[in-house]
Amino acid sequence: MIKACIFDLDGVIVDTAHYHFLAWKRLANELGIDLTIEDNERLKGVSRLDSLEIILNLRGISLPTEEKERLANKKNSWFVDYVLRMSPDEIFPGVKQLIHELKKQNIKIGLASSSKNAKTVIHLLQIENEFDAIVDGTMIRYSKPDPEIFILAASKLGVEPQHCLVFEDAEAGVEAALAAGMKCVGIGSANQLGKADIVISKTGEFNIATLQQLSTV
Repeated sequence: MIKACIFDLDGVIVDTAHYHFLAWKRLANELGIDLTIEDNERLKGVSRLDSLEIILNLRGISLPTEEKERLANKKNSWFVDYVLRMSPDEIFPGVKQLIHELKKQNIKIGLASSSKNAKTVIHLLQIENEFDAIVDGTMIRYSKPDPEIFILAASKLGVEPQHCLVFEDAEAGVEAALAAGMKCVGIGSANQLGKADIVISKTGEFNIATLQQLSTV
């Protein structure tokens, strides 16, 4: 039985992933690296420093830890500049309605985002009060596909992992949810997210009937 739904942020509730790409591409250009949209797929759900490592590996670049931290912080400052312009109308269609419908079913609502800026984003979107528990990148040691973030979210919600349903748009996120012993809704392409229990193209397409079906599986 599903007692809690845990949402990723980027690509599930809002398209901050686009802003991440712009900031990473800007940094990559400074390093003489052409970051493609395909390369960017590997960064989804991954921590800031791990994302930088993936980019550096595209050109076999090795840097001291201090320099990598400086570059990661530089990218983050650009990202924050982008997201500070966000407004509530950027929330994906149907997401707030879905959350409200889940609450009517006494389903607890959690947010689990690897982004260290997640609280800033949901504040700008004016949805911080929609969540019963929030876990972001400042609260975890390991990035997805490690299940730490979802296990922590379940703990904060007071719900056992097997009774949680995760909404994820990244392959690493789907793997993390399954590793945590949770069910998972993949948001996006079935080719990429086929390991999820179900895959839908948009978060707002999910409904209570599907929730009930997953609760009985």
